[in-house]
Amino acid sequence: MPVGIFRVCLVVITAIVNHPLLFPKENGTVPENAEEIIQKMKEREESLRLEKLRLEQEIAHQEATQKTLEKAAEVVEESKEEKVRWDMWTALSMVIFLLIELWRQDFQEGNWQDTGGEEDDMAVLGRAFKGVAFPDKAILASFYEKRILGTTGDMARMREMVEGFADDLLEALRSVCNRDADMEVEDCMGVGSMYENWRVRKPFVCDLIVPFAPPDPYCFRSQTWCSGDSFPPDEQGYGTIKVCRADEDVMGCICDKTKLGEDMLCLLHSQANTTRPSSEMEDLLCFKNTQYLDADQVMKWFQIAVTKAWNRISHKYEFDLSFSLLDSPGALKIKFRSGKSIAFNLTPVVQYENSDVYFISHFPRCGLAADLPSGTHWFLTFAVYERRFIQLVSKMLPANACHVSCLQILSFLHGKQCSLTGPSGLTNYHLKTVMLHLLQARPSQDWAPEKLEARLQDMLKFLEKCLHEKKLYHFFIGNRKVPAELGFPIIFQRAEPLNLFRPFVLRRDIYRKTVDTFHEMLRNMSALINEYTVHIPLAHTNGIHKESL
Repeated sequence: MPVGIFRVCLVVITAIVNHPLLFPKENGTVPENAEEIIQKMKEREESLRLEKLRLEQEIAHQEATQKTLEKAAEVVEESKEEKVRWDMWTALSMVIFLLIELWRQDFQEGNWQDTGGEEDDMAVLGRAFKGVAFPDKAILASFYEKRILGTTGDMARMREMVEGFADDLLEALRSVCNRDADMEVEDCMGVGSMYENWRVRKPFVCDLIVPFAPPDPYCFRSQTWCSGDSFPPDEQGYGTIKVCRADEDVMGCICDKTKLGEDMLCLLHSQANTTRPSSEMEDLLCFKNTQYLDADQVMKWFQIAVTKAWNRISHKYEFDLSFSLLDSPGALKIKFRSGKSIAFNLTPVVQYENSDVYFISHFPRCGLAADLPSGTHWFLTFAVYERRFIQLVSKMLPANACHVSCLQILSFLHGKQCSLTGPSGLTNYHLKTVMLHLLQARPSQDWAPEKLEARLQDMLKFLEKCLHEKKLYHFFIGNRKVPAELGFPIIFQRAEPLNLFRPFVLRRDIYRKTVDTFHEMLRNMSALINEYTVHIPLAHTNGIHKESL
């Protein structure tokens, strides 16, 4: 723009300087061809005017271009400022997210499973209890005595018989196995409801686990989902078992993880040590072309070994032994000549390091049971620690405490309802987990025998809350309040809590069926209990109410 103004000024000055009238000749007379000169001056003036218009248009165009550039620069500057503001908001959001995550972890450490122990929390729940007639103490006591208490003696006799036969069967199994090539089988252990004294529904089934180990010079090296490596959400609670030589480095050599060139050799391992024949690993029950223990191979091996062991000792017994379920490796059934039968599970497991946590090959089928991610993934069972925890807590509770009674009644009601309306996603293990959470949350005096009715309501309301939130944490995983007397592995205490109700989030059909079954059980609760309850006179019931008041 300054260049254009300078051009206009230069033209005007030039015109003025060259004007003939400004500097007349010395004689001061007007030449004779004045008209011709005036005509030329007019033409010159017209040309200057046109030039001025052209220059003004050019200046206007340059001004418009300049304004456009300035606006573009302003837009770019605004976009930069907006981006800076957006980056600031993003950073601020990340900081807030991290703070929330830290708060969540702290909250989980302090109260990782909300048990609803406070009265205000319990008042918020119980929507499903509206209009439900809950049995009183007298009816519950009569029901427990008539229907449940009498089964304790039957369970004790059955446990004794099954354990004796299982020991004999495993001893025969060891004798038929090749000690130099086959797996080494240890003594069995009883776990589950039969050994925690809360099994109520028939047929009674004893659950026995049998640890086994590989032959020398091999060993098992396990890896769990919480050992540091990332596992997908659907593999939480699982682990893998690698079969290694006992003299191998725990961390493994780099030659196992990196392809060495043809002209490179590992100085620690010779070619004979690093390459194992595929048939050798399959003999060790590994998945094809891997070193990882395969649950299906273990199932086949165990069934064959049990069959051989039974053939060796069958002449000593007056009954038959058979496998009752095809998809469970140790689901056995004893059939007497009288027609009666006894079922029990003899399941092979692998010990996790030096603890009483075990990798289990198969679980009994249930509504929420999901297929294993692969044959090399094993689920972890904490059944031994669960039994120890119940025994430990029972020593600190009042005499004849009602915790086991509550679990037995709840298990009976749920089983009866499932027999009427079909199976649901709830299992007895979920019910036991509810009891374990409440045992840890409530003081010992709250489990006195006269508080059976109140504690049963607490378990039902807590279960309702968990179903509503689709969240029921595993009792041991992520629980940092586990008593030190149990010697529970710290790696599982520090792990993220494991939600046992996660399948409900993925399967809405199972969740809907489970909730409907639970609500139907609440509505039928009085009828189910009264069906197995001895008639109690009204006066006696009133007397009990007066004593409790």
